[in-house]
Amino acid sequence: MMRRPLRASLHLTLALAALAAPAAAQQVTPEVFVLENGMKFILLPRDEEPNIIAAGWLAKVGSADERPGITGVTHFLEHMMFKGTDRVGTSDAAADASYRQRLSDLRDQIREAVIEEQYKRYTKGEIGNPWDKSIDTPHIRKLREQLTELEDEQRNVIIANEFDQIYTNEGASGMNAGTGKDFTFYYINIPSNKLELWTWMESDRLMDPSLREFDAERDVVVEERRQTLESNPTGELDERFDSMFWVSSPYAWPVVGWMSDLFSYTEDQVRTYFRQHYQPSNLIGVVVGDFDPAEAKPLIRSYFGRLVDTGVPTPAVVTYEVPLMGSFTFEGECDCQPQCEVRYQAVPFGHKDEAALEVLADILNGRTGRLYKALVEEQKIAQYARAGLDASRHGGSFSFTAGIKGDATPPDLEAAWFDQVALLQDELVSDHELQKVKNQSAADAYRRLQSNSSLLFQLAIYECMDSWEAINTRPHEIQAVTAKDIQRVARQYLRDDNRAVALYTRRPPEPSAAPVAEMTLEDALAGMPENAQAMMRQAIPMQLEMLRQETDFEKLELIASQARQSLEVAPPERQPLMRFILQEINKRIADLRTAEGSN
Repeated sequence: MMRRPLRASLHLTLALAALAAPAAAQQVTPEVFVLENGMKFILLPRDEEPNIIAAGWLAKVGSADERPGITGVTHFLEHMMFKGTDRVGTSDAAADASYRQRLSDLRDQIREAVIEEQYKRYTKGEIGNPWDKSIDTPHIRKLREQLTELEDEQRNVIIANEFDQIYTNEGASGMNAGTGKDFTFYYINIPSNKLELWTWMESDRLMDPSLREFDAERDVVVEERRQTLESNPTGELDERFDSMFWVSSPYAWPVVGWMSDLFSYTEDQVRTYFRQHYQPSNLIGVVVGDFDPAEAKPLIRSYFGRLVDTGVPTPAVVTYEVPLMGSFTFEGECDCQPQCEVRYQAVPFGHKDEAALEVLADILNGRTGRLYKALVEEQKIAQYARAGLDASRHGGSFSFTAGIKGDATPPDLEAAWFDQVALLQDELVSDHELQKVKNQSAADAYRRLQSNSSLLFQLAIYECMDSWEAINTRPHEIQAVTAKDIQRVARQYLRDDNRAVALYTRRPPEPSAAPVAEMTLEDALAGMPENAQAMMRQAIPMQLEMLRQETDFEKLELIASQARQSLEVAPPERQPLMRFILQEINKRIADLRTAEGSN
């Protein structure tokens, strides 16, 4: 799940002014062609990075294409696409295929049993989470044992991580993928003489993804959800706020999916989803770097041309967001710095008002932007404050976020934001202020043309969202924004009846019967083996010194949350050490708050 970075606004300088003209004028001119099966390719040769190619392909499918019951399946499928094919990732294709079929049958039986047996017990209030293995019925427990035994056998014919190893052994680097609300993108850097390897490897997994190690990868995704959402101090609150803000849009659920859905996928469901959304006509290939298109195109046609349209229609996202028709407030407690978010319904990517809203955000952001000056420097009520537009494929939002400083409260931040909105709505921004952010935007656009990887991402994502030509037209759209445009969009979108507000306060500490004596490092190490004690006596002081230099509340609170999670699962002999580390983190946070109060 990706959030768009907020660009920083800087002072107007002669250097930025000099960059602005060529950035706005520079044109990217790739070669675009479409295979007979409908897959589109964008080729951009450039020799600024000799002997290197950035290559990737994008599937126009994200979490917005899901439905309740299979939320998170796009992200899960992204993980599974690295497991290889019948030719990659196994020493015995026939045996591996047999194992996969038998495992799939067992998973289906487990799913049916959980839904038929455990969900009924859950609705009657007899049990909690129906997927909790600790409360399995004897029947389900037996099925899981059979599944584990079969998975252990299958490992004898699996070559783990072979897909990655083939690339690495041939000099490739940075193989990765990412899933968002609107797309899934697979990318890598390869030597210029390995383009045929890329066309074979990528077309092979598009033709024949194995989906092996299904349950092991499900566990990886479940843990990823726990780390990114449930271990994040505000993760689950943010998830709930999203579901409140998006009333009818499929953006209401998290990209990683709801936990109960993650446990329920069948292999047939995942394969059906793949056939629907990984059609050649729903894919975009991009190659940028040191190569000759005349040599590349025959390779692309030969390998990617093998992909066949499955005949399964790609479902369209037809449900659009309904108006909020009011102001909604969501209040929650967390182990975090108190903070505020005010979010408005805005515009999708490519909308005529997108550029004006982007410039409006730039007016507010950065060390010289309005939010920092007003809330951080003048009023001293915020540690940080920023605004941003998230213009997605099927809708968009504009948000203000800030964390408190000193004795301020989240409602204080909310009120200060409304004051800034009133200024934008009542007064035109100055010519100087507007030109400053335009020059910075032009400089940013120019810098984004300097690397293969940056161009790869822009061309693929722009083509997915609208057209690759946005890489050339967006700088001009930004330069055309006027002060009246900014005032108009502030009045049109930043309205009282078009917003949702999230106010997060710190969860009060649990009452303690008596003061707890402060632990020392020696106390924490007392129950550990001697060799471990010696190692920790060297490592822990260095970590504590780094901790004492940290001044970012958000980072410290995230570390504290992760330490609490680690404490829960740590073996008994390590728990005192985890409690000691958590104690020191909390002391650092308290010291910073004391210093804040004295300023």
